[in-house]
Amino acid sequence: MSLRTPHHTTHYNSQSLWQAIHLDGVLLFCISLLFVAGLVILYSASSQSFMTIELQSLRFLFALAVMFFFAQLSPTSLQRAAKWIYLIALLLLIAVFFLGHIGKGAQRWLNLGLMRFQPAELMKLAIPLILAAYYHKMHLPVSTKSVLLAIPIIFIPALLTAKQPDLGTAILLVIAGGSILFLAGLHFRLILLTVAALSVTVPFIWFLLHDYQRQRILTFLNPERDPLSTGYHIIQSKIAIGSGGLFGKGWLNGSQSHLHFLPEHTTDFIFAVCGEEFGFVGSLILITLYMLIIARGLYITLHAQDTFSRLLAGSITLTFFVSFFVNMGMVTGILPVVGLPLPLVSYGGSSMVTMMASFGILMSIHTHRKLVTT
Repeated sequence: MSLRTPHHTTHYNSQSLWQAIHLDGVLLFCISLLFVAGLVILYSASSQSFMTIELQSLRFLFALAVMFFFAQLSPTSLQRAAKWIYLIALLLLIAVFFLGHIGKGAQRWLNLGLMRFQPAELMKLAIPLILAAYYHKMHLPVSTKSVLLAIPIIFIPALLTAKQPDLGTAILLVIAGGSILFLAGLHFRLILLTVAALSVTVPFIWFLLHDYQRQRILTFLNPERDPLSTGYHIIQSKIAIGSGGLFGKGWLNGSQSHLHFLPEHTTDFIFAVCGEEFGFVGSLILITLYMLIIARGLYITLHAQDTFSRLLAGSITLTFFVSFFVNMGMVTGILPVVGLPLPLVSYGGSSMVTMMASFGILMSIHTHRKLVTT
């Protein structure tokens, strides 16, 4: 698949208010709806903790400010800054191994005093930025040589992130970079060769995984093999979702989270709380909100006016889709547990800030474009 920039005749027209402040009203409305829905779920999951809601709301306001900042930057400015953003993110990622804060057995964060920051989150933006800027300068579809040059750009940060260990974010980094290659016209033959190479290296990768990561894969294949330890999370999650039925038990009436049977019910497994309390219908509404954001992202991608903007917007949209799909997949038992939060719903700050920054970039791409006619 190759994204080519169409030829248009440009003309200038009066800007709307949204264009003047470089925000996309449709995308902002969908994001706000999703966040509000997330607060409703989080309030119940946190045992009706107002402090949790206040902290999450403050993080969202900060994330909104970050989104507004990135929306003001033109795609040309982002393109010029791409290599520096990547270099800074890589240096911060390396610094984690020397100065990183250790929590829950992982060394992923840098302590900035007022808050902890996870450099791997910044890499979710840095990799698509530098690859989109790189391929913007060449004729598409991509050549084998240009793909080989992109491999270290993607896999060095991914391997550093996996070493922390943070396998879920490492997978997202590979997907963020891989989506750029796919959109830039990666030949189907190279895709097949990559899949074949990965298949051959699976036995070797298995021995490189941490013990808990191997246990997660074995648990995915058979959760009942250790129901009181490694399989406990997914078993309780599926019980919660299944007990919700069609319409759920009702808001604040979820027994699995309130009685603490469901682990990580405010973070990684918050979708199970939604399934238990709001049932299939409520879960479908939440998925619809995600799909509305995806649809808007695809619209912005299709109407972007240069290769850099199209590749970047497409990568951001696909990465966002994978983020919530993998979380819902692991909570429902169709994917292994990799520790990814549910975007804009799970309790936490680093992932939300990065996600809102990416939405700001989408808005920048859409509002900085010139009005055109064919």
